[in-house]
Amino acid sequence: MTRRPLLHALAAGLVLAAPFSTAWAQPSDWPSKPVRIIVAFPPGAPGDVVARLVGEKLAAKWKQPVVVENRPGAGGNIGMDAVAKSAPDGYTLLVGPDTMYTVNPHIYRSMPVKPDTDLVPVTHLAAFTQMLVCHPGAGFSSVPELVKAAKEAAKGQALSYASGGAGVPGHLAFEMLSDAAGIRMTHIPYRGPSPATQDVLGGQVPCGFLATPVVYPHVRSGKLKALAVSSATRSPLAKEVPTVAESGYPGFDASFAETLAAPRGTPAALVQRIQADVAAALQDPALRQQLQANDLDPLGITPEEAARRHAQGHAKWGQVAAKVGLKLD
Repeated sequence: MTRRPLLHALAAGLVLAAPFSTAWAQPSDWPSKPVRIIVAFPPGAPGDVVARLVGEKLAAKWKQPVVVENRPGAGGNIGMDAVAKSAPDGYTLLVGPDTMYTVNPHIYRSMPVKPDTDLVPVTHLAAFTQMLVCHPGAGFSSVPELVKAAKEAAKGQALSYASGGAGVPGHLAFEMLSDAAGIRMTHIPYRGPSPATQDVLGGQVPCGFLATPVVYPHVRSGKLKALAVSSATRSPLAKEVPTVAESGYPGFDASFAETLAAPRGTPAALVQRIQADVAAALQDPALRQQLQANDLDPLGITPEEAARRHAQGHAKWGQVAAKVGLKLD
């Protein structure tokens, strides 16, 4: 081969190799600046708690600040949109419940982002439950009592219930219960579980399916009455509270998980590294104890497993949304 064609061949080879070498070299240079975690729900929500606790461990390992920023609204769609439009370089990550991927595509008539194509799952951080609580003045001590009252109220003015927002875990858990029990109650959505809890505490709304760590302190103080938790097994945080399944609805399981995701196009090697670092952080005994004290069961699964769980949840919650005719603008 003459010198000129040889130079052309070498140049072409370098051009072809460049994208691959850049993608694989990037993780070793990362992070060289602060990493931002956008939480798609308000402060105090389970995702906010786990993001801040895990973020502290990651900052120490990465030797860079990990900044948590709350972008709540539209069932997580606002936070998802912000991350999906960010550079796929590992410096902007998303934390929020798996309902953003499994429920939102079914119930929102239009979404600014397509979760399965615009975002890539990194891991599930922790599983969590919802707790069905009522104001003591409502007079309900069990799920059957609430169901009976809801059926009687249907003849007149329907009872109402609070959740942390339309399409969020508490809303979906109550709609699943309503479908199983054959009842209808008026949904009162709030901007997060904390303001919803305040109105249940004040008696403005009799009941709510809300994040367990948010409402359980009020259960312990006697200001709220716990009827059940949404998961298939009892919450380690509140072992005395029965599940909905134990309360007369076998097979009921409205379990959820806080997820970590990155913009689509983030190098696979970088996604794997972030997942590995998060999984290692979740093995720390002190961190696990902190999470479990907030009703967060540490997970740290692989990106592939997270994607598989999203697909399963998408099918499950699609059936629920269709049954109750749930649609949002």
